[in-house]
Amino acid sequence: MKSVGCLLSVALLSLSTMVFAQSKPQEASGQSEMHKSMEKPAPTEAQKSFETMKTFAGDWEGPVTVNPLMPGMTDQPIKPLHLSMRVTSRGNTVIHEFQEANTPLDPNKYDHPVTTLYLDGDQLNLVHYCDAGNRPRMIGKMSPDGKTVEFELVDVSGSTKHGHMAHAVFTYIDANHHSEDWTYMLPGDKPIHAHMDLKRTN
Repeated sequence: MKSVGCLLSVALLSLSTMVFAQSKPQEASGQSEMHKSMEKPAPTEAQKSFETMKTFAGDWEGPVTVNPLMPGMTDQPIKPLHLSMRVTSRGNTVIHEFQEANTPLDPNKYDHPVTTLYLDGDQLNLVHYCDAGNRPRMIGKMSPDGKTVEFELVDVSGSTKHGHMAHAVFTYIDANHHSEDWTYMLPGDKPIHAHMDLKRTN
């Protein structure tokens, strides 16, 4: 009777070892599948472009060169601009605000255009709230070297009687320098190009 009990114990032990050995690969395979499902997908081009735009957050100042001069302009370069960029809305939006440097924040007296950047599906959108009273919308794409994001016009809301912004390019130079190029279309499709060399002030 004792030998039968021993034999039964050995059989059960062998059986449990076999079951454990078989279940181990299945568990590992199941864990591997679970890890795969938890992995984040690779970022899209639009997401990469948006992350690049977020690196511009901060305050900037620099001169502006306009070519050709807009009607009424006599000096070149024009007065330096102050730029504020900030990431808001839990990281979903970048706000870009220009004003003349060393002036109070008074949008009734001074120009103060505001631009928003945000992702919509697989597109990086830019909406420019222009002092001309309209809202051009553009779609951005990043250059292969990852240093430039270029925006092309898609549509314009509001009156274009006084013209509208039609194109924008942001170029990363280093952590404390970037340039911006904006093209404004006057009535009659006459382009005015503004180039800004901006230095980080904080």
